[in-house]
Amino acid sequence: MDTIQGMRAFAAVAAHSSFTEGAKQIGISTKLASKYVGQLEDRLNAQLFNRTTRSVTLTDTGRSYYERCLPLLEQFDELEGLVQQRQTELAGRIRITAPTGYGSAELIHLLKPFQTQHPKVSVELHLSDHHVSMVEEGYDLAIRFGALKDSTLVARKLMDMRIVCCASPDYLTKHGIPSGPAALATHNCLLQTAGTNFDHWAFKGTDGPYSVTVAGNFRANSPRALANMAADGMGIGRIPLYTAQPFLASGQLKLLFESQEAVSVGLFAVYPQNRHLTARIRALIEHLVTQLRGS
Repeated sequence: MDTIQGMRAFAAVAAHSSFTEGAKQIGISTKLASKYVGQLEDRLNAQLFNRTTRSVTLTDTGRSYYERCLPLLEQFDELEGLVQQRQTELAGRIRITAPTGYGSAELIHLLKPFQTQHPKVSVELHLSDHHVSMVEEGYDLAIRFGALKDSTLVARKLMDMRIVCCASPDYLTKHGIPSGPAALATHNCLLQTAGTNFDHWAFKGTDGPYSVTVAGNFRANSPRALANMAADGMGIGRIPLYTAQPFLASGQLKLLFESQEAVSVGLFAVYPQNRHLTARIRALIEHLVTQLRGS
């Protein structure tokens, strides 16, 4: 058995917690993937997976091996590229995880010119509103909003995203334009439940920051859902600017209290600190920085 081939099979199975899905990822049969992993375990004289009829999970040894295996495979891929004189042409796969709302629209538009410029780079995008384990699930890059909580990860800030209050012209005509944030107490506010203190909206005033307690008859964990409800005249929303932007451009939403906005949230490119960043991943991060800071 070729050791690199065995490592590739092991890493693919570990990323998917499945011999079937792992084998599919690297284009071999499930039987062959199982054979390669078994031979690798024999060579290492160590059990890398706990196997049952229902699940495949990494052992502690397997998890440690996986964390060290991934950067070696990436470096090997890059070395092969150099030997084949492809160093000026980016190629290979990048696995990315991102929030559903941002990833399904904004991130897609940012990835398009990158892939047009580098057609041999393939992107596998996984959208989820829950933080996934990058190392255990084999992701090269995560796009995330908010402060970094995991000390084993490295974050590169891409931009600061404004959090804006907005409502439709129809809603404002029917219910009146609030004279200030304090007047939100008398309006139907659309609440995003993904964060903490979602019913306390922060603003800045002449005497410093303060918050207003709000309430309403609709709440959701998706900012895009709130943007659509606000555009349909159902209430006042407080959402990331990217979700409001299309509706602001079309006139379906109007901004409120711009001078008193107190909150912005960072957008970051995140990767494991022990991960060797291949040329293609570094190039993608720089592309995102350039695109977002120039927008």
